[in-house]
Amino acid sequence: MPLVSQKGKVTLIVLIVGISLIAALALLKPKAERAPLKPRPPLPVDVLVVSPSAIKMTVNSQGTVAPKREINLVSQVSGRVVSVADNYANGSFFASDEQLVQIESADYEFSVTRAKAQEARAEEQVALEQGRSRQAKREWRDLGDNTANKLFLRQPQLNAARAALESARADVEKAKLDLARTAISAPFQGRVRQTFVNIGQYVTPGTKIARVYSTDVVEVRLPLADRQAVLVDLPVNFEDSQAQNYPRVVLRSAVAGVSHEWQGEIVRTDASIDVQSRMTYAVAEVKNPFKSSGNDGRPPLNIGLFVEGQIDGKIVEDAVNLPRQAVYKGNQILVLNQNNEINFQTISVLRSNPNNVVAVGIEAGTRVVTTRIALAIAGMKVNPSDTEMPTARAGASEPEPGAAAGDES
Repeated sequence: MPLVSQKGKVTLIVLIVGISLIAALALLKPKAERAPLKPRPPLPVDVLVVSPSAIKMTVNSQGTVAPKREINLVSQVSGRVVSVADNYANGSFFASDEQLVQIESADYEFSVTRAKAQEARAEEQVALEQGRSRQAKREWRDLGDNTANKLFLRQPQLNAARAALESARADVEKAKLDLARTAISAPFQGRVRQTFVNIGQYVTPGTKIARVYSTDVVEVRLPLADRQAVLVDLPVNFEDSQAQNYPRVVLRSAVAGVSHEWQGEIVRTDASIDVQSRMTYAVAEVKNPFKSSGNDGRPPLNIGLFVEGQIDGKIVEDAVNLPRQAVYKGNQILVLNQNNEINFQTISVLRSNPNNVVAVGIEAGTRVVTTRIALAIAGMKVNPSDTEMPTARAGASEPEPGAAAGDES
């Protein structure tokens, strides 16, 4: 019994000491102190100081080369094709009024001969009636009467003979015209797109002989959106307009991997705005596109070639050229105030491409943030770069060659 009591006392003492140690540790444990958060340093950004200037605009578009004049050569007479020219073939060139196809002319030569015979008989009849009329006048004068009857003087017969002579002469001219029409040619210098008949084939009036187009001028229809059209001095479409303004256009295309250029002018616009795309189509013309240009190796401006056009536009005053990454939501920029806090400002974008934006509505001296900020919040403080670069002047915003109208934003 005393032994059990002794063990109980030891256990109690150990328990009391353990509880005391735990309590001491809990009371003596140092308290955690809240450390103040250090402010995050302002985001470093690049800044451009706006300096508006006059910038000459250029507008980019694209289109397909097409002939200005293209017609179907059609036979006006019937007959068998007896010969064709050597250059009567798809893709061949020909001169103005050069004979391409010859229709058998024997029947029309016979018609000319018969018409001339009818003309000779009509001339004979007129001469006879003139003689009879003079004879009747003398006979009437011998009777001593001053008033003569027109029928007695054979005036109606003479008029009828003269009318028959005019008809016979018209038949001669008609026969000669039909004979001339057996030789088929085009009224301009051009190129054969497609032939429809050949030697031995019988044709009738209205038969298509060939499809040809003129080679002195080709044209390209360039679609322009409203915001593009206002940047170009397009030819005025008033009916009584006397002013002629033809903006210059440079057409570019890659042939066999090599880029080539052709110079042209915007000479007119289409008669109406496209009702589906709401585009205005400006028509550019290039003269003598198939003539060689020396030793530069430039190919001809072939029909059907896809080209990109760069049109000279207006000179816009107080315009600013900005990097593309400086624009948010299409028409907003970030500007800095005196406390280096950012704010959004709405601008009017005249033209944009993947690299640059030309805009108006920005005052001189405005500091524009050009570093792209993912989550920009108005009032955010930033750290502008030590060297603030001025914005580019006129001429630095010219778009890269090959930028298409689809690049405009």
